[in-house]
Amino acid sequence: MELLTALGLSVPAGLNAYIPLLAVALAQRFELLELAEPFNVLGEWWMIAVVAVLLAIETVADKIPAVDSVNDAVQSVVRPAAGGIVAVAAAGNAIDVSPWLLVLAGVLLAGGVHAAKATARPAVNVTTGGVGGPVVSALEDAGAVVLSAVAILAPLLVALVLAAFAYGFWRLWRRMRGDGSATVREQ
Repeated sequence: MELLTALGLSVPAGLNAYIPLLAVALAQRFELLELAEPFNVLGEWWMIAVVAVLLAIETVADKIPAVDSVNDAVQSVVRPAAGGIVAVAAAGNAIDVSPWLLVLAGVLLAGGVHAAKATARPAVNVTTGGVGGPVVSALEDAGAVVLSAVAILAPLLVALVLAAFAYGFWRLWRRMRGDGSATVREQ
């Protein structure tokens, strides 16, 4: 279960580094998770406040066209690092997996999601004249909240939620490329 929680928290870190960090911090604070040392400091109120401020900045920056692309460049280091941190922190001491392997898995999962997001966002901004960026960003944030909550509260559902997100992104990608069945029928 801890492994599913750890990996399930890494994925939303690729969308927004601070949502899963805040979720882990609050889960530690309210004793829903027991974080591995030294990551249990995340549950301290001062650290929760720091992460909340960073989340507010990230949330605003990600909603502004052009600024979101600069933010994605800056977050190219932060999001994968957050994925590694939440993976090793949330796994606790309950599993016999090397902490470095957990960090690597978290970095790769968050980094992969971030790469897809950072690649797709400029296309969304260009094709919608900047109007679609904030909408997509809000959907990404909502997805990160849902996946973080599922990873903590119902880790067995992580695989199902990840499959649903993958299917949704695949459908969106096909629609953006114009490969949808409606386009084919019209020709």
